[in-house]
Amino acid sequence: MEKNIKSKLFPLILTVVVIVLDQITKVLVCRYIPVNTIGTQFLGDFLRIIHVRNPGVAFSFGARWPDAMRRLAFSVIPIIVLAIVFGVYFRNNDFTKLQRWAICGVIGGGFGNIIDRIFRPAGVVDFIDVKFYGLFGLERWPTFNVADSAVVVCGILLVVSFLIAIIKENKHKSEQEEEK
Repeated sequence: MEKNIKSKLFPLILTVVVIVLDQITKVLVCRYIPVNTIGTQFLGDFLRIIHVRNPGVAFSFGARWPDAMRRLAFSVIPIIVLAIVFGVYFRNNDFTKLQRWAICGVIGGGFGNIIDRIFRPAGVVDFIDVKFYGLFGLERWPTFNVADSAVVVCGILLVVSFLIAIIKENKHKSEQEEEK
């Protein structure tokens, strides 16, 4: 039983690391780069560190909604969703190690942005700006932050791990049927 609890608690380190890195980088950006300006750039203008605020969510969706609606949709509902994910995380004993770490990365990213939505009225601090060379009609990818990166990378890992598990399970079922 103790090993089971440790296997669930240890990946929460990633949750804490993501939240801390996300908040530290945002504090640094807020302190050293004025809003709506470029702080520095690398590889020409491929990667820029800028300071923008996003009162909405991904791709600035909902940025023009009334404040009360944004708070409900982008703070209260995500807190409820993350609480449910936490509950499922601790009750489920079937997640693999990779799935546990990926879930904790998503939770960390989610909380990183919720902290901004609660304590930064101007919006979530975004600062990573990457050139996208006109793909999908975008010259630059929408600006993002450490929390966004954690959600995307860990979310992809989670989906891939579930797909691999499904493929393995189907292969196992096929082998069992062939043996009959």
